[in-house]
Amino acid sequence: MLRSYSRIHIFIVLAFLLVLFGGIYIYLGYDSSTFSLCQPCNKSSEPDVKSTMAKVMEDIVGPTECQEKGSWKIGDLTMNYGVKYAQPSTQQGRTDVNSVTNWNAPLVWEGTFDPVVIDAIYKKMDPRIAVVVFAVGKYTRFLEAFLQTGEKYFMVGFRVTYYIFTDHKEEVPNIDLGEGRKISLLDIPSATRWQDVVLGRMKWASIAIDKQIRNEADYLFMMDVDSVFYSRFGAESLSRLTGVLHRLFYKVDRDQFTYERRNLSRAFIPFGEGDYYYTAAVWGGYLEDMYKMVKYCYMQSEEDAKNNIEAVWQEESHLNKYFLYNKPTKVLSPEYLWSDYDQVPADIKVVRISQLVKNYAEVRPNGGQ
Repeated sequence: MLRSYSRIHIFIVLAFLLVLFGGIYIYLGYDSSTFSLCQPCNKSSEPDVKSTMAKVMEDIVGPTECQEKGSWKIGDLTMNYGVKYAQPSTQQGRTDVNSVTNWNAPLVWEGTFDPVVIDAIYKKMDPRIAVVVFAVGKYTRFLEAFLQTGEKYFMVGFRVTYYIFTDHKEEVPNIDLGEGRKISLLDIPSATRWQDVVLGRMKWASIAIDKQIRNEADYLFMMDVDSVFYSRFGAESLSRLTGVLHRLFYKVDRDQFTYERRNLSRAFIPFGEGDYYYTAAVWGGYLEDMYKMVKYCYMQSEEDAKNNIEAVWQEESHLNKYFLYNKPTKVLSPEYLWSDYDQVPADIKVVRISQLVKNYAEVRPNGGQ
């Protein structure tokens, strides 16, 4: 009798385990019709590996019909098949500079990215890139060199529109532009102080984004027109919000930064605070994020004006205040704005864009004061 009960118990346990495993099999999403205790007798009962991989790829990069239309899933870093480039290393890289911020955003230097890879990723998105420059008064003389070198080095192969704000449209030069690239001229009034031109950039850029640029661009860069490109300035600079380290302050203690230190100004940053000092001569980002920042700087400078104060470096002071509490998602090294006034140190492997030597007293409306 005991032996009989033992066999019954064993049978019950086996049956229970069979039901349990079958339930798990179905719960995990497998087709119950393929469940069998014996090996499959033909290939038709084997999983369709090709279909499974196609489903995985669709989850990653989207369905084929969307890929063909150039659709882009937010956050994806997809690129076309067959792009050839050097294998990235997990062990070697730049050791003379820091290539990541303390909030884990990329800090971009020559040697920290592969231009073939980064361009291939963003070209699949086919973004529309806006460049905003102000050529007021005698600053129209710098347009030709800026545009000619921009066509040679800036976002080559991408769609670019140069939005030129000027009070002298007749002085804008005719430049041969690449495919998908164009110039859009916008009128602004003349100024009697260069400080007013600087402060006015945020106002006029805000208005232009609202009325026009928002419908024509995905990314936007603000740049100084009195600059020339010397080397590649590409898709490695694109992010939601991109700041550029000021060449004079990227090696010094933050208490030496020329932040606005007067607490009456809305740009006030006290000693002991700050990450980096960013230049206002080049900065950019996704259009809507740039709009928020431009509008912020404009509104803050208006508040200062009501209180009869002007930030020490106008828009640059407000820009640094914004970046302190709204961290950029990418920071570019001083390669992305150097100056022809200064020697190039060893850590700057390539100068991509640089401010020209000029007679400020001659070109500025108030004699550089």
